[in-house]
Amino acid sequence: MKFRRLNFAALILVLASVAAAQDVASFEKRVTVKKLPNGLTILICERPEAPVFSFFTMVDAGSAQDPMAATGLAHMFEHMAFKGTDTIGTTDYAAEKPALEKVESAYAAYITERDKSVGRDEAKLKELEKSWKDAIAEADKYVKSNEFTKILEQNGGEEVNASTNYDATDYEYSLPANRLELWAYLESERFLHPVMREFYKERNVVIEERRMRTDSNPIGRLLEQFTAEAFAAHPYHRPTVGWMSDLNSFSATDAQKFYDKYYVPSNMVVALAGDIKAEQAMPILEKYFGRLPSHPRPDEATTTEPPQNSERRVLLKEKSQPLYLEGYHRPDYMAKDDAVYDAITDLMSEGRTSRLFRALVRDKKIAAFSAGFTGLPGVKYPHLFAFYAFPLPGHTTQEVGDAIHVEIERLKKEDISDDELRMIKTRSKANLIRGLAENTGLANQLAFYQTRYGDWRELFRTVDRIDKVTKADIRRVANETFNDNNRTVGVIETAPGAPHGAEEGPPEPGSPDQGGAQ
Repeated sequence: MKFRRLNFAALILVLASVAAAQDVASFEKRVTVKKLPNGLTILICERPEAPVFSFFTMVDAGSAQDPMAATGLAHMFEHMAFKGTDTIGTTDYAAEKPALEKVESAYAAYITERDKSVGRDEAKLKELEKSWKDAIAEADKYVKSNEFTKILEQNGGEEVNASTNYDATDYEYSLPANRLELWAYLESERFLHPVMREFYKERNVVIEERRMRTDSNPIGRLLEQFTAEAFAAHPYHRPTVGWMSDLNSFSATDAQKFYDKYYVPSNMVVALAGDIKAEQAMPILEKYFGRLPSHPRPDEATTTEPPQNSERRVLLKEKSQPLYLEGYHRPDYMAKDDAVYDAITDLMSEGRTSRLFRALVRDKKIAAFSAGFTGLPGVKYPHLFAFYAFPLPGHTTQEVGDAIHVEIERLKKEDISDDELRMIKTRSKANLIRGLAENTGLANQLAFYQTRYGDWRELFRTVDRIDKVTKADIRRVANETFNDNNRTVGVIETAPGAPHGAEEGPPEPGSPDQGGAQ
């Protein structure tokens, strides 16, 4: 016991010495923030350890902003952002532009006939479909496929990626420091002059993505139905990838309208971290990103989810490993108790010493994995705190669900120990330091906190808020949140005749599915 205490004390000293170079004061000397006249915010963190830099562009629009009858549009435009511009990805834009316009007019005619509820002419429909596909073939003659990405790779670009979630759409990659101006041109150009080329080809890619991640994936199907059940009114009930009927209907014109509304400078934050001097870099960024036309931030008013007054349940019988999942409504990330939910996440799920792992996996040996986490399916709006477990063969979802409830009741009735509270606070500092270790993670964090709080310094204040969490806070929040009438349950039961755990293995810690629209 003494040895463990000495190790813990040593860890505190190590963290304290490292954190001294990772506190807000040290970063203030290296971080420059500028809001351009058009409303776009740029952050630069000088980090000259290696001659490279990473960036993170965060657009404050995700699938929660998808229009009705066009779910999946936020994700779809993310795909379009790699298709190039009026000068990249085309052999002759002067000819391509009218060809793309013909594609849209032909598609509009086809959809109008296809969606008639009365009097649809099947022969005419086939003719219209052929005209639309012929128009696509004509427009495709001018396409230089993947030219945008090829330019990046030819100039040393690495980890080229983008993702769409419920709250936002993100773009990121890394380049050599001497390619800063090239990056500024490319990144601003694709949002200044986007072209919806190969739209319907890419839409088919997204449809296949949906089939793979949701329709053919038991966990994907459960999460989609679980979320739809938990959120009756708020847009969080829409899947990020989109409903299939919408994927088969929305157009390039719809994607352009989404872009026009949400991809405005006042709704975007760009963060860079690496071997960049702000004094030299900022004029370059102003030159290129300042070209984006100014627009007011879009209205993001949404329907408020009404209080849940009864337990809701979703049951899937699948040829798959069983899974138990439950979620409880909680306030958004700006709530005064947000840090308390983070502390509960750590207590219940962080590593092999966490309560759920010890109880269900190590001691009772009834689950392959179990954890609890906040932020399902997003954080920008009121969302869910969730718990889940994968039962081992010979054990049931009811059994692991009951075991999770035992641990929840402990939270509600008993104070956590001094050691547990101390470790929660120590790990929050360690996690902050780890998150700042790489340029990619740092740019991500700076953009996220600047977007969500209007001040990147909140990244460091989150640790201060967790430091103020008390045992009484944890008991109080647990009692306020984890109640039967506030609970939605999702269960996968192995279908008769299917081997236990036939198709799905346990996920990485954090959530029951690490997928998401990319």
